[in-house]
Amino acid sequence: MQIKRYESGKRMSQTVVYGGFAFLAGQVASDPSQDVKGQTEQILKKIDALLEQAGSDKTKILSASIWLADYKTFNEMNEVWDAWVPEGDAPARACVESKLAFPQYTVEIAVIAAV
Repeated sequence: MQIKRYESGKRMSQTVVYGGFAFLAGQVASDPSQDVKGQTEQILKKIDALLEQAGSDKTKILSASIWLADYKTFNEMNEVWDAWVPEGDAPARACVESKLAFPQYTVEIAVIAAV
């Protein structure tokens, strides 16, 4: 089986496809000046684009890991997440509070999907 890497740099690839799976790196907002809802919307658009590039889509997400800088924003993030996830295609998911790499980020999301 061949490993395919997309948007690969020295430190990481945005997506790695292997064995029928797409592994996405943790995604953060391009414009971190927005609140958690705005950042979540940006991230989910990035995930849609990365999955499409890998030959997949959000209906094939198997697992999602979500990191929130402040767990008090859980409900706001979920409003956006719930509107984005197709009915009947909710992945397994974990959501935790954690310091993120830079303080301007409020949320980070990584997913694994079938291709």
